[in-house]
Amino acid sequence: MKSIDRYMARLIALPLFSTLVIAAMLLLLDRMLRLFDFVATEGGPVSVVWQLLANLLPEYLGLGIPIGLMLGVLLAFRRLATSSELDVMRGVGMSYGRLLRVPYMYAVGLALINLAIVGFIQPRARYAYEGLRFELRTGALGASIKVGEFTHLGDRMTLRIERSRDRGRELSGIFVRAETPQGDRISVTAQRGQFFATDDPNTIIFRLTDGTLIHNRPSFPTPRVLTFSAHDLPIDLPKFEQFRARGGRNLEYTLPELAKIGTTSGDEEVRDGSQAELYFRLAEVLMMFLLPLLAVALGVPPKRSTSALGVFVSIVMVVAYHKVNQYAASVGELGRVDPFVALWTPFAIFAALIIWMYYTLAYVPGGQPIGALERGASKALEAITRRLPGRRPRSARA
Repeated sequence: MKSIDRYMARLIALPLFSTLVIAAMLLLLDRMLRLFDFVATEGGPVSVVWQLLANLLPEYLGLGIPIGLMLGVLLAFRRLATSSELDVMRGVGMSYGRLLRVPYMYAVGLALINLAIVGFIQPRARYAYEGLRFELRTGALGASIKVGEFTHLGDRMTLRIERSRDRGRELSGIFVRAETPQGDRISVTAQRGQFFATDDPNTIIFRLTDGTLIHNRPSFPTPRVLTFSAHDLPIDLPKFEQFRARGGRNLEYTLPELAKIGTTSGDEEVRDGSQAELYFRLAEVLMMFLLPLLAVALGVPPKRSTSALGVFVSIVMVVAYHKVNQYAASVGELGRVDPFVALWTPFAIFAALIIWMYYTLAYVPGGQPIGALERGASKALEAITRRLPGRRPRSARA
């Protein structure tokens, strides 16, 4: 690799990876607050929040990697342009095609990584995420017993604990009410208690200390009262329904599975849905090979201009294309439009726009694809500043 290539690689690397890390952190922090609230409401352990976030990370990387690639290349070329280094390189005979060699090395590597993420890792992570949410809702994850509240263990037992210490190993102020299948009603109060596992995974032992047990049965003339120093109360854990198999939604299928379903399924609705999801993922990955061209077209400002309008426009275009693809996939999934037409038509339009912008910059003398936007933004800014309080017209100052 020549020195110019190493220089370009360093210029691109810092903004690329910085953007990727910052974008992923912002998206995770936004979801983290809602996940903490959800887990706390369901009474689950805090550690499950990190598992949920880990399963969401591939989804965020699927969008963060294209944006990181775009901004990395764009900011590198913007720096070269504003410091006049780009003029020097162009003056010694380097074309834009030659300067794009390193950006396309990044694009190919990141596109392969993104293909592995959206094609194979993200579907399985999405299924694991939904499975954790299901277990939290049903309590199969081992949801903790809330202190000071009545907790129902199945249909025949209610438990309340006043205080918990040492992460639940020492419980005190215990009240238990249970009903047997024969109709017996048992009420227990105890000062302390501990849970112990048994050989049967469906049963645990609740060992109570220093308490009173009241046993009542319809045939008893009066309830029986027992005072104990230690008593083992077996508790049958409720049976939880199994989570569905992977593939309940198209998001949980890998690319080969989507391709197989899209060609062999006899159900037209299922076939359209799988094809729409397949084309959506492929279009998102293939668009990454056009992002270096877009970054160059938007990263080189007009002469004697240091405007950062191109950065704003690039982010808007990438996010807008992603949203248009999502809408097109929804339309194709419903069968209103053929999935191939719905997904590849926006790709073709966006690709034609990018190629035109790059061609204008690279091959049209004095061409500047965002020159009109720059002039419009400059005029709008000037009009706004004129209306600011305390600002006099130029004629008045003269």
